[in-house]
Amino acid sequence: MSKYKNLRLFNGKMSLLIDRKAAFIYTTLAIIAFVVFVISTGLGEMKINPLTVVKVLLGLGPEMETLVITSFRLPRIIVALTVGISLAIAGAILQGMVRNPLASPEVLGISGGAAVAVVGFMSIFSDQNHSLTVSIAWLPLAAFIGASVVGVLVYFLSWKNGVSPIRLVLIGIGISSLMQAFTTFLMVTGPIYQASQANIWITGSVYGSNWTNVVILVPGAVILIILAILATRLLNIQELGDDVATGLGDNVQKHRFLLLMLSTALIGISVAFAGTIGFVGLMAPHMARRLVGSSFEALIPTSAFIGGILVMLADLIGRTVFSPLEVPAGVFTAGIGAPYFIYLLFKTKNS
Repeated sequence: MSKYKNLRLFNGKMSLLIDRKAAFIYTTLAIIAFVVFVISTGLGEMKINPLTVVKVLLGLGPEMETLVITSFRLPRIIVALTVGISLAIAGAILQGMVRNPLASPEVLGISGGAAVAVVGFMSIFSDQNHSLTVSIAWLPLAAFIGASVVGVLVYFLSWKNGVSPIRLVLIGIGISSLMQAFTTFLMVTGPIYQASQANIWITGSVYGSNWTNVVILVPGAVILIILAILATRLLNIQELGDDVATGLGDNVQKHRFLLLMLSTALIGISVAFAGTIGFVGLMAPHMARRLVGSSFEALIPTSAFIGGILVMLADLIGRTVFSPLEVPAGVFTAGIGAPYFIYLLFKTKNS
């Protein structure tokens, strides 16, 4: 049996070449993601049967269960899923762009830049009643600006007749530490209530997510995800190396900058609503690469599914295992991701 299936549409006017293995993995991960979504929606102080959850999602559920799910749980889980997808895709783009398996939003300091911008935004535009004086819709823009400034700074400082992957990682780690220091400074100099709120948020949590967050986050993330899928060709060319890519007619530096802006936008919009959930952008692309290989046409969607599942599971564990306490999702992703980063660093030390 052929590895690929040729699918013709519109009387042969359009054809798609489908990787059978990748299609099977997409389907499997989509089913897993849906199962995790339903289970997560049903678990909490009030346990709801998965079948009832499905009925509620279809608009056929009982009134009490519908209220609990739609008002309290559904926005949180949608935000967790969207943030996981966005961070995983951003990590895949960064790893492909710099051809370095250690690249990820937190390692390169981009998440830290978004965090500084968001904490600064909350410091400047909060009143004495602990409320924002401007619309929350401006928060993703602040996060995007912070992430973009740091992304460009790291790229600029890493440049020396091109960008050395190891130099990019080392400078990124240094910038990340600097961003953490700035964030701590803003927290210490701000009101005490803000410091405690910011500390939970920086760890990475979707606690308190509401439909306003969903309405702002999801449309922006969908647009960026579509752009990332369209950019897979550029990523495949970038992985061939600068000389080969240039020989194929690719404007390497221009496209690398566009890919950097795309990844920082995904990171910024995620950090704005879920804080710095660490290491999802590092782990998800590696897991996806083991499943479907290094071609970004398959890698980007697979990473997206895995990232969404990871964050939903981390949030589920954080709000149920230690109930009535809620542990931020970022604690669990960092607990797995930090040792994994050390393993990758050890594995690539001689490369």
